[in-house]
Amino acid sequence: MKPVSQSEIGKIESITVKRPEDAFVSQEQIDAQWEELNYFGPPDFAEAVAEYEWLIDLISSLVPEIRFLPANDKTGLDSIYARDAAVVTNEGVILCNMGKGARRGEPDAYREFLVDEGIPILGSIKEPGKLEGGDIVWLDERTLVVGRGYRTNDDGIAQLREMTSHLVDELIVVPLPHWKGPNDVFHLMSFLSPIDRDLAVVYSPLMPVPFREQLIYRGIQLIEVPEDEYGQMACNVLALAPRKVITLDGNPITHGLMEDQGVEVLTYKGDEISRKGAGGPTCLTRPLQRLV
Repeated sequence: MKPVSQSEIGKIESITVKRPEDAFVSQEQIDAQWEELNYFGPPDFAEAVAEYEWLIDLISSLVPEIRFLPANDKTGLDSIYARDAAVVTNEGVILCNMGKGARRGEPDAYREFLVDEGIPILGSIKEPGKLEGGDIVWLDERTLVVGRGYRTNDDGIAQLREMTSHLVDELIVVPLPHWKGPNDVFHLMSFLSPIDRDLAVVYSPLMPVPFREQLIYRGIQLIEVPEDEYGQMACNVLALAPRKVITLDGNPITHGLMEDQGVEVLTYKGDEISRKGAGGPTCLTRPLQRLV
């Protein structure tokens, strides 16, 4: 096995996360920000801390290195969703330029962390480009998929294409639906979570037909999330390793479909850290290195 960063499904060796204590900071900060950030409700700070420890316990059962992002005055509640500020390649991190205005300070805060940790930076997305990590998926080590929606624009994709031209053989752009509009949280990973080379959890009603057909043509079997569970974030699944995943509790049909395919499913309670801010385990984590 070799260590890579251009994978969504290899065994995670190193990961970055951000505790509620460093993102939410306090109940007072939550109460001041949640409505402006379009959360479904104000997270309970104490419950969020407890839920997060549950999640970290699950991650640490398999991941040898967990790096915690520190508190930073440039960031707010949304910085708990560590994936979105960066894209990780085999040659270093590409810092994003956030499509959500309230998150604009996160890439700079992430840059400070990377410098302190000695992690290489490949580049940064510049204005007028917009790019968020939730819109980026590695189908395999040489195939990069980018969702074009309200959080990631054409200029951001063009910059990403140029920075990764020597690292990928194919960059697939997927047009995203309007869905609930520009103020909602909707990324490519809102309807796609790869969990093995030939297996992905999807919500097909929101998938463009040509992209869905591409996945099937590539031999990827699709586990279809039912409508009743999509709203409970059943499609947000983090692969700790091939067919070993973490996902939110409360979605028995999707969990059963995964288990039917030999997937080991670990669950956590994420009412405060996930459902209220619409960010599941893939959103809460930024894997830095995997083994494939």
